[in-house]
Amino acid sequence: MSIPQERRLVTAVPGPRSLELLARKQRAVPSGIGTTLPVFVTRAGGGVVEDADGNSLIDFGSGIAVTNVGNAAPRVVERVTKQVADFTHTCFMVTPYESYVSVCEKLNALTPGDHDKRTFLVNSGAEAVENAVKVARYATGRQAVVVFDHGYHGRTLLTMALTAKNMPYKQGFGPFAPEVYRAPLAYPYRWPGANPAEEAFAQAVEMIDKQIGAQNVAAVVIEPIAGEGGFIEPAKGFLPKLAEYCRANGIVFVADEVQTGFARTGDLFACEDEGVVPDIICTAKGIAGGLPLAAVTGRAELMDAVHPGGLGGTYGGNPLACEAALAVLETIEQEDLVARARRIGEIMLPRLRAMQERFPVIGEVRGRGAMIAIELVEPGTKTPNPAVLQEVVKRCHAEGLLVLTAGTYGNVLRFLPPLVMPEHLLEEGLSILEKAFS
Repeated sequence: MSIPQERRLVTAVPGPRSLELLARKQRAVPSGIGTTLPVFVTRAGGGVVEDADGNSLIDFGSGIAVTNVGNAAPRVVERVTKQVADFTHTCFMVTPYESYVSVCEKLNALTPGDHDKRTFLVNSGAEAVENAVKVARYATGRQAVVVFDHGYHGRTLLTMALTAKNMPYKQGFGPFAPEVYRAPLAYPYRWPGANPAEEAFAQAVEMIDKQIGAQNVAAVVIEPIAGEGGFIEPAKGFLPKLAEYCRANGIVFVADEVQTGFARTGDLFACEDEGVVPDIICTAKGIAGGLPLAAVTGRAELMDAVHPGGLGGTYGGNPLACEAALAVLETIEQEDLVARARRIGEIMLPRLRAMQERFPVIGEVRGRGAMIAIELVEPGTKTPNPAVLQEVVKRCHAEGLLVLTAGTYGNVLRFLPPLVMPEHLLEEGLSILEKAFS
């Protein structure tokens, strides 16, 4: 890596140059565009980001699970650089190009299930989810969509309706798209009963039967691990039961793997953990190493049902992003980043659980692979504790560790380190976190 893999603080965080740029940002950009940590980045790679003041910070965020293969990954740089010199755009719907087809072939082969598949490419995770719903409604002739508590699916009109959390995603932006129904998620830490998988599934089915009618449901849309909701892994057995119910009732089972995909959880896709095979899978974020790209991959009979011209978009499957995606998939395979994600979990989870024993404010440590979170509560209770979360984040940032928050209750610290992060940086970041709690 051309960038030194070290934490280095030469000013306060943020430093004077970043503060100067922040003032410009406030004059030019709407206040609705928030910033987690206002350091303005000049270089990034491996496990660090460098800012305009010369500080080098440990990156536990990966641009929200985007730079799984690292920032400026060599294969990505090489392929994109060559492509940008050839052409930057034609619109695949006007004059196509091979890289788009190659990405679709790869996703058809790599996503769960050995059935015949089709893939098309769009720009963002929200766009992928919205198109999955379009396909499901067209193919089934039904309208209703079922989603789940704590789910996050995007910021467009339809995906805001699918998203559970009001603030900041939905507040003041309604009315939302109709025919969206919400069911309980089997959230083990907060489920009131003894068997969250069975009980949440039974409640979901009862809601569908009473409020909608299974024969009217086009799609069930769910994240295999709820991302923005707080890295909630549904209780074991919940997802397979849900998928089986969908198959039995002609409902399209849509897996939103926007945040969980591309080796993040220690499998190439999170659905693989329980052998769940979705009818449609939505991917984005980690697909193209930071270039805007997303994909909808589904059963051929569903995808081919839509009339010609019914799907697409001007920029979907941009040639630069397609080359980046091919480089990402090659990097995941050649560097065995699935195993690397598991190794990150093997390092992080024991240290975080040791912190949980020391600090009663940590209510739960959870996650798989390199998608890990801790939920903060009032000691001795399960009452959410967002105030302590914000203090811990502030202290981590001041020490040069970039961390992200999440959670329906604003009390979850989430960790998404690049899968190529050197282990010494991973360990150092955990030490900074422990110091922050102390």
